[in-house]
Amino acid sequence: MFILFLVASLISSINATSIVSRSQSYLLSQPAVHGPKTRITIGNRVIAPDGLKRSASLVDGTFPGPLITAQKGDHFDIEVVNNLTDDSMFLVTSVHWHGISQNGSNYADGTSFVTQCPITPNHSFLHSFSAQNQAGTFWYHSHYSCDGLRGPLVIYDPQDPLACMYDVDDASTVITLADWYHTVAPELRGKIAVAQSILINGLGRYAGGPESDLAVINVEQGKRYRLRLVQISCDSNVQFSIDGHNLTVIEADGLLTEPLVVDRLQIFAAQRYSVVLVANQPVDNYWVRGIPNSVQTFNGSAILRYIGAPTADPTTVNAPSTNPLQETNLHALINPGAPGISEYGKADINLNLEVSVTGLKFYVNNVTFQSPTIPVLLQILSRARDASQLLPTGSVYVLEANKVVELTMTITGPGGPHPIHLHGHTFDVVQSAGSSTFNYENPVRRDVVSAGSDGQQMVIRWVTDNSGPWILHCHIDWHLEAGLAVVMAESPSDTSAHVSPVPYEWDRLCPIYYNGKY
Repeated sequence: MFILFLVASLISSINATSIVSRSQSYLLSQPAVHGPKTRITIGNRVIAPDGLKRSASLVDGTFPGPLITAQKGDHFDIEVVNNLTDDSMFLVTSVHWHGISQNGSNYADGTSFVTQCPITPNHSFLHSFSAQNQAGTFWYHSHYSCDGLRGPLVIYDPQDPLACMYDVDDASTVITLADWYHTVAPELRGKIAVAQSILINGLGRYAGGPESDLAVINVEQGKRYRLRLVQISCDSNVQFSIDGHNLTVIEADGLLTEPLVVDRLQIFAAQRYSVVLVANQPVDNYWVRGIPNSVQTFNGSAILRYIGAPTADPTTVNAPSTNPLQETNLHALINPGAPGISEYGKADINLNLEVSVTGLKFYVNNVTFQSPTIPVLLQILSRARDASQLLPTGSVYVLEANKVVELTMTITGPGGPHPIHLHGHTFDVVQSAGSSTFNYENPVRRDVVSAGSDGQQMVIRWVTDNSGPWILHCHIDWHLEAGLAVVMAESPSDTSAHVSPVPYEWDRLCPIYYNGKY
């Protein structure tokens, strides 16, 4: 039995991304890979991903949570079980499947008080949905707190038109980037939260802490790897690079792009990129870097190790970037072009949202978002009030069906850059923050975009072809809690038919939650 275990470990060390102890050189356990029909359990466990022990809210006891995979066209049935017990953190939860459009299944979007009531302890909810024609790199996370509930999700496309560019694309090439806090999320509410460390594949270090284990990514010289970069941070944006290697971007947020060679990528919270790494350098160890925007947060590090290289820290240096990623250089590969008339302000619906800040509260058009006591979807399905009266007052924008929407967001005040995410859709970025030019011909298409900082704006377009309430929010968790969100209620009169039938288990979530007095 021991020999079988040893052989399996050796195979894993060659074919998978290994998490190793640099001092003892043995393989540590890795989360299992789940398929599209599975159960995940949310519970509490003490972990020390950067060397300091703290309790966290985790999926199946790991950070990041296990990789969930599917093939294009698969149907998902994911049961989320709440076994949370540590009352120093939130005991209720919900799980959002980030980037999945949920067309016809708004009830499965996992957004507390917008599309559902939270899941209470000792209860579960089955998320049953189809990703339809989607394929690419996604992720899942709590829409209730920032204490560890997050992990990657990948839908593989057997007919990927860019498959000729890489040799390896599997669980070993999924790379998560995360900021990590030594304080539980409830204690950080109403404060300016700063992470202590950046974790790459769940491991890192903090200033003044021990030289704890780092993740190792094993590659074979001459092979080409599709690295799926998943930015699961609560706040930090990260400059990602690998010493001595260029990276070819081929995907942004689940959508293929024209290949673009870069040597560094700024990745905002919730964004994803696929990059092709060609292992064409001498056999050696190379630093993988995740440098955060805050100097108070310790840099993220991992090791790219060529097979045959010694088990040792790299000695490579962080050379200045000469070809960093510019969002305006990214172009959609499939069906490029923003919908509607190719002129600013000429969409069917033109929205202007101004983000401002007073103290530690954010406002969108002078209204700070406060979660309603009754989820917006339930308000719509119950038809208890007219669409114009949907709660929260001033934060719900009712949109007609099948219209081209052009949204301009301008930023006033500190706190940026803000990564903005729209649920239920991808969108065309016709103006990137910090750019003076518009591109309606072939802009990048994605689901998270930086709205920039004070004095900047971004412009996006999409089509209202997915009836239901979809939250638009800053993906810095602390900013969402502080009110930086609105809800786009698409054709509420059509929602009941569009999402029918709503599962019985969904109907039970709110009575259970209210009876529990959470």
